[in-house]
Amino acid sequence: MVGIGEKDRELDAAVEELRRADTLAFGGVGIAGQMLPATDAYRHVERALREHPEAARKKVDRLLKHGSPAGKAYAATLLDTVDPAAGRAAWERLRADDGEFTTFSGCLMGRATLREYAAERLTGA
Repeated sequence: MVGIGEKDRELDAAVEELRRADTLAFGGVGIAGQMLPATDAYRHVERALREHPEAARKKVDRLLKHGSPAGKAYAATLLDTVDPAAGRAAWERLRADDGEFTTFSGCLMGRATLREYAAERLTGA
């Protein structure tokens, strides 16, 4: 059985992975459908938000402020899942950020700025 301290360390490690992420992907990438470490970390934090909402939310809020551009996009997406109003507010703030990151949708790789990505999220694209 995993203790609370171990769960905290796992959550901290997942948030750290997202904080330094340079690629945004929510599923497997490339022909082999390889799962990126940041995608695994995203899923871990997503679970933590359901299981330990208060502690995980504080970490997501910090990620939104101090993460890489991809990390901030992950944080805003996570907020969308648990608090749509907070998610929308996060995307509104990120519309002013020109930080760039790589995106993956299956085999398709691209580049985006937070400004562009946030605008797409806000229009429902």
